[in-house]
Amino acid sequence: MEASNHDEFREFVAMRSTALLRLAVLLTGGDRHAAEDLLQIALMKAYGRWARIEQPEAYVRQIMYRQQVNRWRLRRHRAETTVPVLPESAHEGADADSELRIALWAALGRLTKRQRAVVVLRYFEDLPEAEVAALLRCPVGTVRSTAHRSLAKLRDLVPELGPERPQGQAQPLSYSPKEMQG
Repeated sequence: MEASNHDEFREFVAMRSTALLRLAVLLTGGDRHAAEDLLQIALMKAYGRWARIEQPEAYVRQIMYRQQVNRWRLRRHRAETTVPVLPESAHEGADADSELRIALWAALGRLTKRQRAVVVLRYFEDLPEAEVAALLRCPVGTVRSTAHRSLAKLRDLVPELGPERPQGQAQPLSYSPKEMQG
């Protein structure tokens, strides 16, 4: 790689790695170590093609999406980690937003892998349905129905996300996942 491309790549990594790591954490369901690995793999793949990449951030994100989807497909069963003592719950002084974020993080971890990918891409990354469908290699209708079921499940798991509703009627999500990034 030429020196100018190398410097360009270093500058890109310095400027965008925090945002890309946040995305990786979301895609891996909160597993910081797996997120760091995912980002590192994506950056390594991008480095080799850096001179030919027109939109570096989009390219790296797409590598991360596809790499994570491949991980989900390869790893059907994940071993459960047991601990001798359960961790303490949030302390009493935590504000309501923090508790809601923690509950939402836990609820995201309980979604299926496809549901979590759709929620992250649609609502955290704010991608259009067609782009999410292309990244996940599925029809747009599948993205729509998966997003609908995912939001309904999130509301069931974390009732604080929306007002009480009659069973079977969906309400708009009052606390959007995008706010969790703050």
